[in-house]
Amino acid sequence: MSKPSVTAALTPVLETPRLILRETRAEDFEACAALWGDARVVRHIGGRVSTPSESWGRMLRFPGLWALLGYGYWTMTERETGSFAGQVGLADFRRDLSVDISGIPEAGWVLSPRVHGRGYATEAMGAVLDWADRELDAPQTCCLIDPDNAASLNVARKLGYGGAQTAQLGDHATLVLWRGRKT
Repeated sequence: MSKPSVTAALTPVLETPRLILRETRAEDFEACAALWGDARVVRHIGGRVSTPSESWGRMLRFPGLWALLGYGYWTMTERETGSFAGQVGLADFRRDLSVDISGIPEAGWVLSPRVHGRGYATEAMGAVLDWADRELDAPQTCCLIDPDNAASLNVARKLGYGGAQTAQLGDHATLVLWRGRKT
């Protein structure tokens, strides 16, 4: 039996017809490490696979986001099977970016390749953004997407993101897209 997580008290459970978004748990490590260690997943997210240690560090950041900001990342599971499907949410990573996104929740989604093409990213992030529109006092959110990532650009468009600006993130060009709060 798993030990109750402090993050569970901070992270609301969001449910969609096919998905459950919940806090990230220590027992998610194997799936998380597999996700971030897959070259297909990171092709448009920095292009470098993560080591298991780096994946663990990423997981450790999630409770900190919730504790410090009142928002963060969820682990996404399939409602029918309980299987790990990815990670989605909002963050402030204090990025060194040529476009100022300071204090603006940054939306992000990363899905297991086995669920690509099923509409899960749009479904999950729709629930996240509905929650953010109700619960956060943020007039807008943004997302950063590799200009070559047509699938994520399509998800962003469906979620209402637009007004793309090109920015530099390290030595890579990225697009910053914006979405105003829906009331």
